[in-house]
Amino acid sequence: MQARIYKPARTAMSSGQAKTHEWILEFEPETPRSIEPLMGYTASSDMRSQVRLRFPSKEEAVAYAQRNKIVYRVYEPKEKKRATISYSDNFKFNRQVPWTH
Repeated sequence: MQARIYKPARTAMSSGQAKTHEWILEFEPETPRSIEPLMGYTASSDMRSQVRLRFPSKEEAVAYAQRNKIVYRVYEPKEKKRATISYSDNFKFNRQVPWTH
């Protein structure tokens, strides 16, 4: 069973950085999910899919996986590509591209 070590992205509903500073170790599913016949819920017999461990750094997560002989893959966080600008920059006098309606 392989584990993923990653740093979670911020939620799409928030511009804040809450819960994005820790590294997470979670196991990849062994078996695909199935539809439970009585209620129609998606179910899984894989108990490791419920385990989600949080670590303050990537090194601690890797050390934990190595200490417990867990096969793991590290996913590095992607860098931001967008520069932050303020709203007032849209109306600057020396703007490169003229602002029009």
